[in-house]
Parts: sequence; structure tokens; C-alpha cells
Amino acid sequence: MLQRFNENNRDLIVSINGQLVHRDQAGVSPFDSAVQNGDAVWEGLRLYDRRVFRLDRHLDRLYRGAHALKYEGLPGRQAVVDALGQTLAANRMHDGVHIRLTLSRGVKYTSGLDPRINQRGCSLFVLAEHKPPVYDRQGITLVTASVRRPFADVLDQHIHSCNQLTSILAKLEANAAGADDALMLDTKGNLAETNATHVFLIKAGRVLTPKTDACPQGITREVVLELCAAHGIEHAECDIPASQVYEADAVFVTGTMGEIVPVVRIDQTDFPGSIAGKSAALIARLCELFRSCTRDPAQGTLLA
Repeated sequence: MLQRFNENNRDLIVSINGQLVHRDQAGVSPFDSAVQNGDAVWEGLRLYDRRVFRLDRHLDRLYRGAHALKYEGLPGRQAVVDALGQTLAANRMHDGVHIRLTLSRGVKYTSGLDPRINQRGCSLFVLAEHKPPVYDRQGITLVTASVRRPFADVLDQHIHSCNQLTSILAKLEANAAGADDALMLDTKGNLAETNATHVFLIKAGRVLTPKTDACPQGITREVVLELCAAHGIEHAECDIPASQVYEADAVFVTGTMGEIVPVVRIDQTDFPGSIAGKSAALIARLCELFRSCTRDPAQGTLLA
């Protein structure tokens, strides 16, 4: 799956530490921690009818990561919300928008890893693009990557970090195989996620998804589990050995950038149940419930 350039994004206005500038004039210091070490946390947000969906939950995760990394000089939540609102207003954006919100440790006074050389507070970047859900609604293909998702004793996946090297390496494998994305296992051989989304299986009408020991606690994933609970859909979070993936009746993935999308093939195994039959009907029902949720004013923060 290759995202194509959207002409509507040619003259985007972005926010860098509260300053609104054209995308081609944006400047980030080579001393910024995001540039030097990938030392930053980020959130992908989506705007529906002028409201950012579950903004509070995204900001909770952003700040949890920043606190876990012991960032100093954090901007207040209202300052972040204001920067989001100003960026959306500058671009006259109201719907069909994806926002990349990034918070780094900030600018260093010299190159190096030691956080003590960061003495100017954090850097905040807001990039909003005209971007409808990016995946093919008719289904995507996956290939199992050789790269594994680590546990917290190696790299805590609950810190939503800009250090995404494992995802990039897995994506390279998917590209080489002609697949849309890569399925990633943890170091014990259980299902973790893809390089970009969370994974759900359907087996005998039951919705299953991996625990988050080796993957982030996704916001869209959270919504799907809440919808299952609220609407009497049997579901579970559990360890899923790789071999059980191929025994599923259907597979789908979730994420802010792509919402909910069926998976039609993993490696050499086809999943016709993802797009036809009872399992496909269940995926369609979850898609409709999710769509209603995103349009519920109570679920979003009015900014645009």
C-alpha cells in the first residue's frame, strides 16, 4: 500500500512550537532530539466534522510517554490543544483530516544522548493533512515479517515513540513481498500487531486480539473492544500463537489512519471470510458502529 500525493496538501500550514509556517518553509534544528535520536513521542489524530476523535485519550497516551521518558519543560495540555486548533484553522480543515502530533525532548546545546544537554524544554510539532482512511476498504494483504516486536525489557511499546525502526524494517519486507503491510510477532512467537495497525481475528463468531505486552495500547483498538462489550459481541484479549492466525475465519486491522479494514491474505493463506459470509458481516457491523462513534459529538473535541 503506497500512499499517493494529495494535491490538496501542497500548501499546508504546519505548527512548530506555536509558529505557523508553510510546509516547505518549516525548519527544525539539527540539534532537536527528534532529529538526533528519534527521541520524541507522537500521536495520530483524526478530525471528524470539526471534532478530533478521542483527543483526551490521545493526549493521555502522549503525556504518559513523555513522563516515562522524563521530559522536562512539557507544554500544558491547553497549549497543545491551542496549537492543534490554530493549525486546523490556518488550513481551513473541517473533516477527512489526519493529524500527526509530535512532542520531542527539545533542542540540545550539543550533539549527544545525555538528556542533561537538553535545557530549552520540549519541541511541539503539528502536521495536519487532508487524508481520508488510507487502506483499501475491499481488503489488504499482509506478509509475516522476520523482525519481531520486543517486550518492555527491551523497548517498552507503551511509549508511543518516534523510534520506529522495527516498523520500518518490517515494512521493507512487506514492500519486497508485494504486500500492503507486515504482520509482526513478539519474541515468543505470538501475534503482536502489524507495522502500522492492531490485528483482530474472528473465530467461530468470537473476536480475538493480542494483549498489549509487545504493542502499543491503540485508541481505535480500545474503541473496538468497547463496542464489542457494549453490543454483546463475544471477544477476548489473549496470547495468539502464529499458527492460530491461519486458522481464523476472518482477520481485520484497526488504526487511526485506516480505521477498520479487512485482511484478505496473510502470506499464502487467503481469508475469504473477511469479505463474505457471517464473519464479514460482523466486521461490517463493527465498521458501522465505529463510524457512528466517530460522529458522536460526545466522543470528540470541537476544534475546527
